[in-house]
Amino acid sequence: MSNDSDNHSDPTPTRPLDVVQPSSSSPTSSDLGDAEPFSETWTQAIKVLDEELIGGPRLLTPRDLAKELGVSVVSARKIWRAMGFPNIKADEKVFTQQDVAAMATIVELVREDVLNEETAISIARSIGQMTDRMVVWQIEALVEDKMSSEGLSDPEARREVVRLLPSVIASLEDVVTYSYRRQLNSALQRLTVRVEAGLAASEEGRDGTEDDTPLPLARAVGFADMVSYTALSRTMSERTLAQMVQRFEQICAEIIAEGGGHLVKTVGDEVLFNAETPEAGADIALALSQALSDDPVLPSARVSVVWGRVLSRLGDIYGPTVNLAARLTALADPGTVLVDQLTANVLADDERYILIPQPPQSVRGFGPIYPSMLLRGAGDGIEVD
Repeated sequence: MSNDSDNHSDPTPTRPLDVVQPSSSSPTSSDLGDAEPFSETWTQAIKVLDEELIGGPRLLTPRDLAKELGVSVVSARKIWRAMGFPNIKADEKVFTQQDVAAMATIVELVREDVLNEETAISIARSIGQMTDRMVVWQIEALVEDKMSSEGLSDPEARREVVRLLPSVIASLEDVVTYSYRRQLNSALQRLTVRVEAGLAASEEGRDGTEDDTPLPLARAVGFADMVSYTALSRTMSERTLAQMVQRFEQICAEIIAEGGGHLVKTVGDEVLFNAETPEAGADIALALSQALSDDPVLPSARVSVVWGRVLSRLGDIYGPTVNLAARLTALADPGTVLVDQLTANVLADDERYILIPQPPQSVRGFGPIYPSMLLRGAGDGIEVD
């Protein structure tokens, strides 16, 4: 991180922070739809919560922040933007001493040669992106709860959430810290300790052929894609659509966790998961297909799973294995699971699975592939409480 001073104003276009400034005018009813005018109590609640969350009054400009950190304005801005926040005008007082302390932690990791600058910025970005999604999820869950349990309108529910938050922030922070350490421990095992065993297992089923994509992790990669989601979403109210998406995500998350897999991401009507063994991937795929087909509210799903190698970066996975799994999902019939030939070879001698060869398909980027439909054989598979 550069330690030089920055004597020039920031030429980058700016926009205000997406937070309520204690010194600015109170928010208007248009900010939350057709809400009734905000009361003085409401405005005060916003101000109190604002200062509690950011750790005090906003007293520092970007230049002040950089000076306290001992870095240039440009370097301080890199960290701020990596955390997911917009640029600040050079003379705008936005930062608190809590901002200084947090960003100094990142700066010191670089100064002490624990991390290089690129890695520090990447880690800051990971924190910003994950916590941004987390807090949006939490706020919307609280709003939905207020609407359903108390019969409030959306604007009324959002006002009530602001009043509720001070009583739950500390508890949520405790759980986040606990979850971070538990997830870090789980990822440490998954991404370091058991990697070599997975790579050795990835050679199974190749019949002597070499792996032409020697990426560092062996994983079963799967997709589940709700059928007719786009058409259904056009006919639903906002609340009904939200309930359907939440139900889909909840069912998928529970099955993937129960099967020992990892939910990589959800994108609307689709979930991407991976598992450390082809058998775990197959069990998860079959359970997802069955659960979504049996659900009285959700449509059935097209599901695929492919055993191969992937690259794990930025909280996501990449490589031909992921692309092939996505292509197979598009080819699957509703309520079925497709696997590629390699995955079928690996599972062929396991009595827990039945594999039915399907007609060859020409797949963009892969040429001809030979999919098989995966069915449950002996045993019950994954059972979710």
